[in-house]
Amino acid sequence: MLLHLIARGKIGRSPEAELVARYEKRISWPLKLTELPETGGRVAEPQTPVRTVLLDEKGKNLSSEDFAEILGRWRDDGVRETRFVIGAADGHSDEERAAADLLLAYGKATWPHLLARAMLAEQLYRATAILAGHPYHRAG
Repeated sequence: MLLHLIARGKIGRSPEAELVARYEKRISWPLKLTELPETGGRVAEPQTPVRTVLLDEKGKNLSSEDFAEILGRWRDDGVRETRFVIGAADGHSDEERAAADLLLAYGKATWPHLLARAMLAEQLYRATAILAGHPYHRAG
């Protein structure tokens, strides 16, 4: 299953970009990173059914194991792509939230977008490691 991380804004050369790159190299599943402008621009409509996960302050605060279980179920159900969307500064619209398959939050705190991108990359790596039975989850 393709893990497609979609974020508004450019990460550029930053410490957060280095973290994203570190986890990008470790993730064994297909991974695609797409950056959109702060306003406008969008990702092409998928050719196959996809799941959409919005990083959103109104989302669920899942454990790493629960997150991995959801990804594993989607993979096993034949989902070809899961899109993880980090919105602009104003977040997601009510319509986008209603259309999403999962709203995901990293606690009640508000995180900077670049840091949220790095945190998501780490959690994707952790989830795939859990599903593979890799010891990283307990060692990290």
